[in-house]
Amino acid sequence: MSEKFISLKPLIMTFCEGDPNENPWVSGNKETPEPIVIVPYSTEWENIYNEEKNKIQRQLKDKVINIAHIGSTAVPGLPAKPVIDIDLIVADPAQEKDYIPELEKLGYALRIREPSWYQHRMLRLDSPRVNLHLFGENCPEHIRHLLFRNWLRNHEDDKKRYAAAKLTAIKGAVHVMEYNHNKEKVIKDIYERIFKNMDVFLSEL
Repeated sequence: MSEKFISLKPLIMTFCEGDPNENPWVSGNKETPEPIVIVPYSTEWENIYNEEKNKIQRQLKDKVINIAHIGSTAVPGLPAKPVIDIDLIVADPAQEKDYIPELEKLGYALRIREPSWYQHRMLRLDSPRVNLHLFGENCPEHIRHLLFRNWLRNHEDDKKRYAAAKLTAIKGAVHVMEYNHNKEKVIKDIYERIFKNMDVFLSEL
């Protein structure tokens, strides 16, 4: 797997924004934003991930190529929004009939569809609160998620820097997109350091 990732380095280092004219909301309308709350790290987040991972694997069986806990709740000691982010890697996210009905049986609801951005689909689970992201195999965005997570797990200085950026970014942010934009510079700076050391970290995936 790591050798295949290394061959994708140019794509991993290129951020794709998708089509700005694409309406990603499955309902057709932008949803009411959730309150943005940052809380201290909880060991319960890893337990929730493992429970959901097991449910998804039992439901989809061999349709699961990979599944990973990503985002801030996957980094011990990092404050985060209490929402578990999971990447689910499947053969083709566009073939929704192969995955969505089975995931709906677990309580997940399809909320976002972005064909122009790596064929991304996002399903939401309300209790426990989970965002489930579907990507295809060898998707650069998924690999970046793993690299960022692993980097923060192994670099205390950048973890502290990112934690501070999150607490600053929340000020005045109404929607999660605003919150993400406010911390984008710090994220890009960390990615620059990751990319300079990428061969080592790709070999560990």
